[in-house]
Amino acid sequence: MTTATLQFIPPVSPSQTPSGTRWSVDAVQSLLDLPFMELLWRAQTVHRQHWPAGDVELATLLSVKTGGCPENCGYCPQAAAFDTGVQAQKLMDVAEVTAAAQAAKDAGATRFCMGAAWRTPKDRDIEKMTALIAAVKGLGLQTCATLGMLAPQQAEALRDAGLDYYNHNLDTAPEYYQDVVSTRQYQDRLDTLAHVRAAGIKVCAGGIIGMGEAPVHRAGLIAQLANLDPYPESVPINSLVRVPGTPLADSEAVDPLDFVRVIAVARITMPRARVRLSAGRQQMGEAVQALCFLAGANSIFYGDKLLVTGNPEAQDDARLLARLGLNAHPAASALPV
Repeated sequence: MTTATLQFIPPVSPSQTPSGTRWSVDAVQSLLDLPFMELLWRAQTVHRQHWPAGDVELATLLSVKTGGCPENCGYCPQAAAFDTGVQAQKLMDVAEVTAAAQAAKDAGATRFCMGAAWRTPKDRDIEKMTALIAAVKGLGLQTCATLGMLAPQQAEALRDAGLDYYNHNLDTAPEYYQDVVSTRQYQDRLDTLAHVRAAGIKVCAGGIIGMGEAPVHRAGLIAQLANLDPYPESVPINSLVRVPGTPLADSEAVDPLDFVRVIAVARITMPRARVRLSAGRQQMGEAVQALCFLAGANSIFYGDKLLVTGNPEAQDDARLLARLGLNAHPAASALPV
């Protein structure tokens, strides 16, 4: 069994190496600081070089095991330490998940993501998850899971069940991480991504904007993601949903144009990734969402809920995509190199 190890890559000047481009934090910050119209033009130019025009992936996210998480992530209403009104629930059974996945497929989703509020699953949990993954895969959907930290053999079991993607967000820059969560280390995140990659599962990793971070931390997050070798196939960018009862509930709202800038820079630095416009869309409004698509977002979570927080209704999303001339039944992948 081969185990890879990912380490934090210190800032370096942008350069071409045998494994691709390396982005320094300063270089990413320079992109974030560009005049807004210039940045969007560059991002759209990169986007058109690598993806079919109007291509948007529809993914649905279901919480298959809700609440009771022992982690203390400051943004998360599922943490047991916070009084947010979320009640702990047991893992859903195969019939329930299969019905939800079929409904998502019928509504147009092509990827079905399953989230469970664990710090790290036990082997018996993995055994139950493999049954859920196999059932969803049997419907012809792409499968994704986010279950917390994984050991190498757990990642391999998920792969053998047919898991296509594993989500494990880096959340923020390495130097700001301990301001958000203290129950684990940043390296724990990177280790799980390494186990997933070594198992042959595609990586879904992104972060959250609006947790009180400085602009340099946003640059640091994007640099860290873009410098993974290879960078993630999917990059969800979330705008913090400020849930009462969480430590970050009183965080200052993100400037919408600053959020669009992060989407644009993610597109420029990771041109062949699916950049997903994720949590917080309900608060953005249609105009800001349209700017995010212009900036290179080409994936959304589709459905009325993201784990335990709200999301625009599927029919509203369908109308918006139609008005923007975007394709809700996208091509499977990026354009050929």
